[in-house]
Amino acid sequence: MRHVLALTLIAASVWAAPAAMQEYDIVILNGRVLDPESGLDAVRSVGVRGNTIAAIEAGPLRGRNIIDAGGLVVAPGFVDLHRHGQDDENYRHAALDGVTTVLELEVGTPDVERWYREREPGRLINYGVAIGHIGVRMAVMGDVGDFLPSGPAGSAVASDAQVAEMARRIDEGLRQGAVAVGFGTAYTPAASPWEVLEMFRVAGRHGASAHIHVRRGVEGVQEALANAVATGTPLHIVHINSTGGNDVGRMLALITDAQRRGLDVTTEAYPYNRGSTRIESALYDNWERMSDDDIGQVLWAATGEPLTRESFARYRKTGGSVIQRPGRMENVQTAINSPITMIASDGSQLRNGRGHPRATGTFSQVLGRYVREAGSLSLMEALRKMTVMPARRLEARVPAMRNKGRVRVGADADLVIFDAQRVIDRSTYQQPGLAPEGIAHVIVNGTPVVAAGRVVDGAAPGRAIRAAAGAAK
Repeated sequence: MRHVLALTLIAASVWAAPAAMQEYDIVILNGRVLDPESGLDAVRSVGVRGNTIAAIEAGPLRGRNIIDAGGLVVAPGFVDLHRHGQDDENYRHAALDGVTTVLELEVGTPDVERWYREREPGRLINYGVAIGHIGVRMAVMGDVGDFLPSGPAGSAVASDAQVAEMARRIDEGLRQGAVAVGFGTAYTPAASPWEVLEMFRVAGRHGASAHIHVRRGVEGVQEALANAVATGTPLHIVHINSTGGNDVGRMLALITDAQRRGLDVTTEAYPYNRGSTRIESALYDNWERMSDDDIGQVLWAATGEPLTRESFARYRKTGGSVIQRPGRMENVQTAINSPITMIASDGSQLRNGRGHPRATGTFSQVLGRYVREAGSLSLMEALRKMTVMPARRLEARVPAMRNKGRVRVGADADLVIFDAQRVIDRSTYQQPGLAPEGIAHVIVNGTPVVAAGRVVDGAAPGRAIRAAAGAAK
């Protein structure tokens, strides 16, 4: 009898109620669930408990809070690998575009600990940063520019001692848990190929991916690929749509060939034919050779006004953000539709709703223009580019990313619920702060941050995304 009782108690201790009988913190009912990792595309109920997806079932589930997603898509929250706007205003704009994780992996920061400390204890969405060669070079070279070099970090060749100090600081940032190493060789033209290779070498020792704004053209990709091969560093080419220009097809072909040969290299694009940068940066060192027409196509980001030769010279002295002259839309389309590109916004820092519209509408534009209107991407393919592809880019160094970008039991409850028939960006170069349409709900770590298209006041479930601190391999 005692044995029977013991077995009964053991069975009771391991028995769990069926999912339909349990109660969840949040239940999403009647939605079309799309998971790019598994290929799931079906109407399902999703149960969230705490910060985790706890159930995905064909039938109904019981929950304390119910979201009826009938007629809507339930997908992983979007992961943006490349967003410079990293404050509360910009996090709100990102969330309204369906983004649940934003990472500053190109320019990065020269001080990893300080960067994360400034964002504690929580933010609206998840956030993370790279240790950046640009900022480190500025600190070592004594460049006091704002965000990008405007002095010796762009124009002066570093001594051997300065290169060694840069390498030491990048190593320290990686030991402090930086997600990756950021490079902007187009903004540091005086950095020698050897200097850049030395920084790649540090990244490779830590197994950290190098996220690089290459020097323009095919040669820039070749340089980055050579550094990756020489150092064993995972490589990510940022915004190939703007860097590539008319060579974007050749650059994509080069990356595709490298992938086929087993090299760990990836790339990204955003769906706009105008970029944005700082007017005082090295990209405009030869601005006086530009024609009046070309100058007139550059917009001052703070107002949206076209520049003149006189205003360009004035703003060049004070510094600030500009929206660059347009490129060919066909190049953008080639990049967005390529099967190897991820979607990343390169979202500039919006201030009081002014800046570049890619900070507010990148993901909605792809879903609206490329999936629904043009039909050049399937919905599942577009979501793959926004979720599991960027998560996989980082998960070898940042294990937390293995639970991002998926709708599966045990994954983090970072979810976006949207209307595939309505989703569209509304922001323009003159009104960049307009929120998209069609993004109904966004959940971050099991907490709603957007409900019925509006940001939830006081929500701050976002967590720091960073690698484990420690020594190089």
